[in-house]
Amino acid sequence: MSEQDLQHELTLLRAENTKLKKINEALISRVEQGGGNQYAPYAAFEHSVHLAEQVREKTQILNETLAEVEHSHRALKQANEDANIFKQRFIDAIESISEAFVLLDSDGLILLQNSNFATFWGKTGLAIQEGANFNDLKDRAKSSGMIRRASPGGEQSSPVYQLADGRWFQLNERRTSEGGWVMLYTDITDVKVAETARYEQGMIQKSMLLQGLIDNLSQGVVMISNTNQIEVWNNRFVQMSQLSPNQLRSMPYFQHLTNLTELELGERPRNKDGYYVQTLSNGTVLEIRDHRLLNGKLIKTYTDITVRHRYAESLEKSERWLRLITDNVPAMIAYIGSDLKFQFTNQVYVDWYGWPQGSLDGESIKDSRVDSDYSQLRPYIELALKGESVSFEIAEKNHAGESRYLLKSYVPNRNSEGKVQGFFVLVRDVTERRRNALALQKAHDQLEIRVAERTSQLKSLNDELIIEAEERRLAQVNLTTAKREAEFANISKTKFLAAVSHDLLQPLNAAQLFTSSLGETLVNEKALPLVNSLTNSLDDLENLISTLIDISKLDAGVVKADKGIFKLSELLDNLANEYRQATGQYNIELRYVPSNIMVYSDSVLLARILRNFMSNAFRYAAQGKVLLGCKRRGDHVAIEIWDTGSGIAQDQLTEIFKEFKRLKPSQSAFGNGLGLGLAIVDKIAHVLGHKITVNSVLGKGSVFSVTVPICAKQDPPKHLANAQTFVSPTDFSHCRIWLVDNDISVCKGMSHLLTGWGCHIVTAVSIEELKRKVDIAHDEVDILMVDYHLNDGELGVDVAHHINQTRRSALPTIMITANYSQSLKNEIKNSKILLLNKPVKPMKLKTSMLYLLRKA
Repeated sequence: MSEQDLQHELTLLRAENTKLKKINEALISRVEQGGGNQYAPYAAFEHSVHLAEQVREKTQILNETLAEVEHSHRALKQANEDANIFKQRFIDAIESISEAFVLLDSDGLILLQNSNFATFWGKTGLAIQEGANFNDLKDRAKSSGMIRRASPGGEQSSPVYQLADGRWFQLNERRTSEGGWVMLYTDITDVKVAETARYEQGMIQKSMLLQGLIDNLSQGVVMISNTNQIEVWNNRFVQMSQLSPNQLRSMPYFQHLTNLTELELGERPRNKDGYYVQTLSNGTVLEIRDHRLLNGKLIKTYTDITVRHRYAESLEKSERWLRLITDNVPAMIAYIGSDLKFQFTNQVYVDWYGWPQGSLDGESIKDSRVDSDYSQLRPYIELALKGESVSFEIAEKNHAGESRYLLKSYVPNRNSEGKVQGFFVLVRDVTERRRNALALQKAHDQLEIRVAERTSQLKSLNDELIIEAEERRLAQVNLTTAKREAEFANISKTKFLAAVSHDLLQPLNAAQLFTSSLGETLVNEKALPLVNSLTNSLDDLENLISTLIDISKLDAGVVKADKGIFKLSELLDNLANEYRQATGQYNIELRYVPSNIMVYSDSVLLARILRNFMSNAFRYAAQGKVLLGCKRRGDHVAIEIWDTGSGIAQDQLTEIFKEFKRLKPSQSAFGNGLGLGLAIVDKIAHVLGHKITVNSVLGKGSVFSVTVPICAKQDPPKHLANAQTFVSPTDFSHCRIWLVDNDISVCKGMSHLLTGWGCHIVTAVSIEELKRKVDIAHDEVDILMVDYHLNDGELGVDVAHHINQTRRSALPTIMITANYSQSLKNEIKNSKILLLNKPVKPMKLKTSMLYLLRKA
């Protein structure tokens, strides 16, 4: 019992004793004052005796209690003295330790502490004494920044605090029996410093080991923080990125390095295998993988897979070649695994059964048969899976329901251990061979019967053969005679067409002049489509006649090449300018790449070839693109015309050069012709000795080319046709022209056309009529135009020569003719006269006139 409890019990006993004394006194007083009853004294005495006995008993109990209290007081005093001695010793003990000690009650109030605890919490500014609240100390320490970091403990560890001055303390605490706490703060700064040093040293060693490890990796490795900073890299990454370590240290952010290396540094979408591939400019192929860590950092690995990539490409190429070869083998080829499922089939196999390519892969052989009769194949399949090669004939139906005889061969495929993994299937259609064998057998059976019959007929047949041989000899003689007559007729036809070219083209020339003049002077827009249609019809007629004449001259052998050295740009520039004006009509985008190469050829015949190529390209390009250019090939140059038309099938590449062979053009409006254009090109190329090549992809376009020999560079001759530029009618205002042509309709047509251009023209059918109209010696004139064939055998060359002899200087002269012979071209070229062939194109006439005017 504690001292406090004893003191409380003593107080209660004293109060009860006082109360009993008061009761005793009251009773005695009452007895002494009462006397009315005769029995009262005795009763009072008896009662007093009884009360006295009770008082004595109570007094004895009280005295015993007081004695016990006194004994307890002395024991309590001794206990207090012992407790004070123990407390002092305990205080001395906790003061002697280096740790901060504190004893708390269940409410967190300080009961006991040592000076180290007061020193530890002294910086909080609160009174560190008994009765202070420890929770207030902790709150003040956190708010004042006294505690920099706190690590809460767990079941196996104690809490650790780092103070603002750098010291470290470990808290050890334990519950008391009364619900309080005993806490001990141990200074572990030295231990922590030593531990940190050991940790840092260990981390340095581990970092060095890790860096050495990643530096020896064959992969490029780089670690990027979640702020896009490069933290770690290895030597292989430096080699792949071609970045120096100084650059990586001075510019650690990715955005500073993306322009310094071609490596992909950022994240990109990956394939199903979790990586993506990058090919560097030097041909190196890299496999790039991204590994995102839990802390947000990114590790990128760069693996050189160039060899593997090339091997894969080679394997894929080999597979394509194998597929190409097997698909073109005229036999059915397949491979079936041990599970009786198809692993490979060629195109012939799936076509025979009517299955799409690839649909049989993974399918069972039972499902691939049309008649679903697998029982016939089972014995042979079982033998093949046992390792035996088998061949057999079987009747099956193809996808069209036709019954065919097939020769099937099953060849087992063994692995390195000799185990059968599957078997190859080779199937050939032997229906015809079987039918032939049956027919042969039947014929053999009937042969003996027929031999006897034939023997009896041989004699009579021999006589008939003698007669037939004589008839054939006579027929051969007749055929030879007919062939000579046909060749003579063909030559006559060719010479006839070549001879009548002037008479055919003369009225056509006049008609075209009239339509050109009508088209330029027509005001009524409603009639303009009719004029255009008429012009197109005349152009088609001209092309047909010119084509027939050309093919006739080529067949007759009258076309000879007049080869010379000239600059290729002169021909190609004119050609490009000529067709550039037709781009709007055909809705074509024309590109031209010029070339200054000197070549040796006939510029006129070469131009005919190229114009045919260009016309075909415009006709078949389908509102697409046309490219004109050259490619040097050794000592030759290939002049090429590319188009984006519908293309030509491979089996048609040789057919198009035959006579009367035409392909369907992209625009029906430009599709008129006899199909002789490329036939003429082929014949002209044969005359020139040039090679014609054509390549085409169906649905994409074609390229036509002619190969011409290259010559040493020298000054080329100046041709008169190098003035192909666009000309407007205002260029000929007040231009004075004399025209001599024996065809009155041509004179009228030319007069209408040139007058519409603003020219002043004088026409005549002969030199005599011209003399009557003008003074040929003195009148001023800008251009003289003369037809080559005039009346009475007179030639335009002689007329031009006669007029020029009467003048002080020769007039600029244009000779118009339907004669396409090479001898005439040479004669006109030597006379320095510009030659135009009939029918005359208005645009070509304009360019020729402009050239002569500018030259004058």
